[in-house]
Amino acid sequence: MHQGSGILSTRQRRLAWLGFLLAALQAPVAARLVSDESWLFSLCVALMVATVIMADDAARRRPASATD
Repeated sequence: MHQGSGILSTRQRRLAWLGFLLAALQAPVAARLVSDESWLFSLCVALMVATVIMADDAARRRPASATD
């Protein structure tokens, strides 16, 4: 039984995780330091990147189609 390939390569997946972590860590710091609500943008970016990572996980867990 083979697993399906994801939508991201290994390098892209690592960069997505790095981007998620940086955006998720930057949001509370910006909320503390900036008086306006611009920190919400970092939160939205982190949520969008997390959605892509979850979609990649789902694609990787799906069994590969049998074309033999």
